[in-house]
Amino acid sequence: MAQVAQDAAATSRESADEQGSLLEALTAATRHIALLSAMIATCGSLYFSEVLRWIPCELCWYQRILMYPLAVVLLVGILRDDRGLAWYGLPFSLSGIVLSLYHYLQVIQIIPPTACAGLVPCGIDYLTPLLTGPLSFIKIPFLALVAFGLISVMLGNYALAGAPVPSAQGRRGSRLAAVVIVVVTILVFVGLGLLVRL
Repeated sequence: MAQVAQDAAATSRESADEQGSLLEALTAATRHIALLSAMIATCGSLYFSEVLRWIPCELCWYQRILMYPLAVVLLVGILRDDRGLAWYGLPFSLSGIVLSLYHYLQVIQIIPPTACAGLVPCGIDYLTPLLTGPLSFIKIPFLALVAFGLISVMLGNYALAGAPVPSAQGRRGSRLAAVVIVVVTILVFVGLGLLVRL
């Protein structure tokens, strides 16, 4: 009887250890999900302006000012295994949420568009001719809002979880994953750009 209880306790400990290691792996992956979001948003905005030749409005530029450094901050934070990464990234992403939401409300005409100093008005909607019907709510500021929101949730999760300390092998894998995310994202968007140019 005592042996059965010991075996059950050992099985319970192993199960808890597996769940703990899985939770730590998921928490560590939040940084990479944030980096992937920032890279897709960065490359996507460059694709819109440099390949499709959509001129960004003034508010789009402000969102880019928040997103572009965020991609670099996240990459460097992962490469350095910086436990304070959330403290560097969250001010950018939370500010981006506010700005993107403000811009999105202008584009969908909930609030009147402000006068922009750029070449195009801030209420311009490049995606309406492409996305109609049930997808018509998707606008460029909405895409930025989703990216900033996802980055904020991932970094907030990482900070609240206490930024787990990975093993040396885990740090190497984390660094390699970050570099792969950056390189693959850039190559995908360059490939898309070349396909459009053909």
